[in-house]
Amino acid sequence: MRTLNYEEVIEKIVYFIKEKVDEANASGVVIGVSGGVDSATTAFLAVKALGKDKVLGLIMPYYENQDVKDAKLVCETLGINYKIINIKPIVDAFEKSLDFEPDKITKGNVMVRTRMTLLYAHANQYNLLVLGTSNKSELLTGYYTKWGDGASDYAPLINLYKTEVWEIAKRLGVPERIIKKKPTAGLWIGQTDEGELGISYKLLDEILYRLVDLKMPKEKIAEELNIPIKKIEYVENLIKKSEHKRKLPAGPEI
Repeated sequence: MRTLNYEEVIEKIVYFIKEKVDEANASGVVIGVSGGVDSATTAFLAVKALGKDKVLGLIMPYYENQDVKDAKLVCETLGINYKIINIKPIVDAFEKSLDFEPDKITKGNVMVRTRMTLLYAHANQYNLLVLGTSNKSELLTGYYTKWGDGASDYAPLINLYKTEVWEIAKRLGVPERIIKKKPTAGLWIGQTDEGELGISYKLLDEILYRLVDLKMPKEKIAEELNIPIKKIEYVENLIKKSEHKRKLPAGPEI
């Protein structure tokens, strides 16, 4: 992986957050705090940039589980104001209005877009910016919901790979149990990011860095990482099939 000066990266992100809030003349930021390392790191960076009084955390579970406790731990460690909003009644009401029973992916997308709507409702009401929590690994592979967790005003971690976010989290003092837990979007019981992606973040990031940043040929990547070319082609396919997510809606030229 690339070599970063993490202290400099933290300073850049902190400056970026403060600058964008000042430019928008906003009263602060709102963050969806999931109990995972990305949202925790974003919250820690926001407090470093703006102070705890200008950061609002929304904890939006569908299931009551350990993630809620971890999200509360983040908010209480930082001393920020936070709300817990159970999205189950909202999602269930939406589901009842459909003339079909959504599969788990469809329902998961509804859950994520419900969270986005709640974030923007608070942002609009209280003159806040929505800080997204997506990282570069998720962006490149399309591992997010379009117009859901992929929607935000600014995304401080968007140019950091997942493994780099873990390094930033350690330096910021994010609670160890959050750094060490298996990443999950909490969309259904037992769901994990790496299980859905079909590859560990460590290997994924090594491949992405070589494919995207260094533009290395597949054969060289396979040799350097001592893995089958099929693994690299699998990641390539993730990038290609999610390309539409990284673009605004297109129309014909007139």
